[in-house]
Amino acid sequence: MKRFTAVCTSIILTSALLTACGGNNNSEPSASQSATPSASQGESTETASNSGAAKKDITLTYLASQDWIKDAEMELAKKFEEKTGIHIDYQIIPADQYFNVLKTKLNSGEGPDLFGGQSGKSEISLNYNAQKNAVDLSDQEWVKREDPLSVDQLTLNGKVYAQTIWDTSNSYVIVYNKKVFAEQGLNVPTTYAEFKDAALKIQKAGITPLYEPVADGWHHVLWFAEPGPQYDKLQPNLYEDLNANKTNFETSAPMLTSLTQLKEMYDLGLFGDNALSDTFADMANQMASGKFAMALMTQDLPQQIEKINPELKATDFGFFVIPLADNQIYYVNPGGPSKFVYSGGKHIEEAKQYLGFLAEPENLQYLLDNTPTFSNLNFSGLKDKYSDEQKKLHETYPVKGTDIQDYVNYVNPQWMDMGKDIVGMFGGAAEPVDVLKSIDKRRSDMAKIAKDEGWNK
Repeated sequence: MKRFTAVCTSIILTSALLTACGGNNNSEPSASQSATPSASQGESTETASNSGAAKKDITLTYLASQDWIKDAEMELAKKFEEKTGIHIDYQIIPADQYFNVLKTKLNSGEGPDLFGGQSGKSEISLNYNAQKNAVDLSDQEWVKREDPLSVDQLTLNGKVYAQTIWDTSNSYVIVYNKKVFAEQGLNVPTTYAEFKDAALKIQKAGITPLYEPVADGWHHVLWFAEPGPQYDKLQPNLYEDLNANKTNFETSAPMLTSLTQLKEMYDLGLFGDNALSDTFADMANQMASGKFAMALMTQDLPQQIEKINPELKATDFGFFVIPLADNQIYYVNPGGPSKFVYSGGKHIEEAKQYLGFLAEPENLQYLLDNTPTFSNLNFSGLKDKYSDEQKKLHETYPVKGTDIQDYVNYVNPQWMDMGKDIVGMFGGAAEPVDVLKSIDKRRSDMAKIAKDEGWNK
C-alpha cells in the first residue's frame, strides 16, 4: 500500500504559496501584526532556568509570512528568552509580498537566522533552494517525534531541512448546516450526483448552497487539488507516474471529470451571484448570516460562526469531504508553514536550540491548547482537541490520502496560476482540459529548471 493512502481509525497526520492548503490560510487572529514578543533581553551573565548553562545575549531574526506565527508561539518565545537569554525578533511580512522579500534576502546572502516557508519537496527545492540556503536538521531529536509524512515533505536527498509544527489533520472539508439539510430532508452526499442534487434542492428553497471566495485567487483551487487521492485510486499509480513524467494531467480522466464537475457547479450558480468578488476573510460572517448552507473550510469554522451569531451553535454544523469525482477519501495535507535555519546565519546553533525548545512535548501541548484553530499537531504523544463532529468525520472516512499538491512535484508552486486558469474556465475562456494542459506546461518548465531527470533524459 502506498505511503499516501492508509486505513486508520484516528488521525495523527496532517494548502500554496499563499493557500491551501493546508491549514495554511485559516482565519484565526494571530500575532502577525506584531514584529516581536514583548520580552526583555536576558543578561549574558545570568544562569538559565532549569539548566546550569549561562544565558546568551543574542537576538535571532525570524522572517515569516502573515498568519504563520500564532500568539501562543509568541508566548513561547518569551519563555525561551527567559530560559536562555536568546531573543526572537519576528519580522512579519504581508503574505502577498513575503516570497519576494525572502527571495531577495536569500539571493543577497543576507538571510535571517530563521525563515518560514511552505513545505513540499518541489517547494523547498525551487522556491527556497533549501540544499543551499538551509541547515541540515536530520540529527535533531524532535525529527523522530514529528509525523513522518510531514518530515518527508521537508526532505531532499535524505536530509531534513526544516521543522513543521502545524495542525495537519485540520483539512479543508465541506462544512454544512445540519438544520438546513434536515429541513430539506437531505443526507450527507457520497457521490457528486447526490451532492449536486442536494445543492439544487437547497438553492430552490431560497438559500445559496455554497459560499466560495474566488476573489483571493487561491481558495477555489482546493476543490480540484484536495481530492487527489481519489484520482490516484481511479487511475492507479497516478501520483508516482506524474512524478516520474510517465503521464500528465491532460490525459487523466479523473482530473478532467473533477474540473468538469467544478465548472458545472459554477454554471449552475451553486456558489451564488458574487463568488468572483467574495473573499475568504468574510467566510465566517457570511455563513453566520444564514444565507449560505455550506462552505469549504477548515474544521474550526463552526466555532467562528457561533462567536459571530450565538443563535447558530457550533454543533449545528457537520462535515464531509469534497465529493468531486465521487471522492470518499479523507485527504490530508501533511505539510504547512515550516521553519528553516539559514545556512549563512551567525547563530545556527542557537536557532537549532529554539526549534528544539518549540518541539518539547510540554511546549507543543501549550501551543495546541492555546491556538483556537488547532485541534491537534503533527507530533506524537499530544492530547488532541477534536470535537464530536470531527471525531465523527474521521470515523466516517477511515481511508486517508495525501492531497495532490503535497505529493506530486511542481504543483504547489503554481497554485495561484492554477487559480487564474480555473477562473478563466468559469468565465468560458477555457475548457477544463485547457486548465490541465496549462498545469502540465508549468510543471515541465519547473522540472527542466530543476534539472529533474524525468524531464531531462
